Amino acid sequence: MAKRQKNKTSVFLWIGVNTLGQPAQGELEATNVQRARAALRQQGIRVKRLRKKSKPLIPKRIKPKDISIATRQLATMLSAGIPIASSYAAIAKGSDHETIQEVFKAIQTEVEAGTNLSLALKRYPRLFDELYTNLVAVGERSGNLDNLMEKIADYMENHEEIKAKIKGAMFYPAAVIAVAFIVTTLLLLFVIPQFEDLFSSFDASLPALTGALIAMSRGLRDHFLLIFGGIIASIVFIVISYRRSEKMQRGVDRLSLRMPIFGEILRKAAVSRYARTLATMFGSGVPLVESLDSVAGATGNSLYSDACSNIREAVSTGRSLSASMADTGLFPAMVIQMTSTGEESGAIEDMLNKVADFYEREVREAVDNMSKLIEPLLMVVLGGIVGTLVIGMYLPIFKMASVI
Repeated sequence: MAKRQKNKTSVFLWIGVNTLGQPAQGELEATNVQRARAALRQQGIRVKRLRKKSKPLIPKRIKPKDISIATRQLATMLSAGIPIASSYAAIAKGSDHETIQEVFKAIQTEVEAGTNLSLALKRYPRLFDELYTNLVAVGERSGNLDNLMEKIADYMENHEEIKAKIKGAMFYPAAVIAVAFIVTTLLLLFVIPQFEDLFSSFDASLPALTGALIAMSRGLRDHFLLIFGGIIASIVFIVISYRRSEKMQRGVDRLSLRMPIFGEILRKAAVSRYARTLATMFGSGVPLVESLDSVAGATGNSLYSDACSNIREAVSTGRSLSASMADTGLFPAMVIQMTSTGEESGAIEDMLNKVADFYEREVREAVDNMSKLIEPLLMVVLGGIVGTLVIGMYLPIFKMASVI
């Protein structure tokens, strides 16, 4: 059987003259320069300059929000009766994101060649996770792909909203701490040395605070490269270790859940993601045991991911979902009770969605309250650091003034 040859198209930029003799320019897709010129000639355009469009050095990354928007568009087009391949082609054509164009055109080609959409999506695991592809596969089998796409879009939008809330809550204190660190470093490097030169002419001894700050300034200046090199190396080591070491990931995730204020928010967010994902999968017709595989990767915390694996093993042996959740010790009593009620009444999906709604609301309120609480606290900390440095430098001057 002959192997089919795939011609990869490229984008060409052209400048020429149209049939009316007017200057014209634009973009054209073709497999090579010759085909691009032939296509333009057929349009009656006399080409003056034609070149291949260069790709950016660093391709623009596709974010989950981009996939969420594209999924919503797909759901709308599929519900309107537009074929899958045509829907992907339309989204690729209408997007100004070059990577999305490339990926969606490749998916379109796969689908037109007879490949199932779920299999075509699995070629891009970083963009379409197991939950996404499993739901698409269910939609293909049931012939209900448009409704499943709507569910996926709802789930992704809700998930991204909660994630953005948590990131926003953590960004503000991180930014204030970074500013405090930079301001302190600049004062120690450039401002305090000026005072040190001034104080060197004093015969009197310096206050303890002033002496300590001058010693810190000297130490920072003398070992600047060593200190900052060590800080950068430590950050790089921690990031790389976290990505490569499962043991460290579990340690960091365990520590994050024990943090004051933040830990409770992260715990509620993990529970809400667990409940929402399981409800979405189970309500779409995916068996419970198979659903728990996808839920494990959606919780955003390795402790809850491990718990999902343990729950899956217990459920597969015939144990109830609520009892298996209780064994992990990670789920609040209310969540276990509502899950148990859902099992008894045959309404697990509804109960899990109610749990997700409750904890998502709790996360939003906790983030809003934390922002109100932490803002003045951080301002006090920042003011205290800068104030201590300023007072330390002016203490000798105040001491001299009192003597005079």
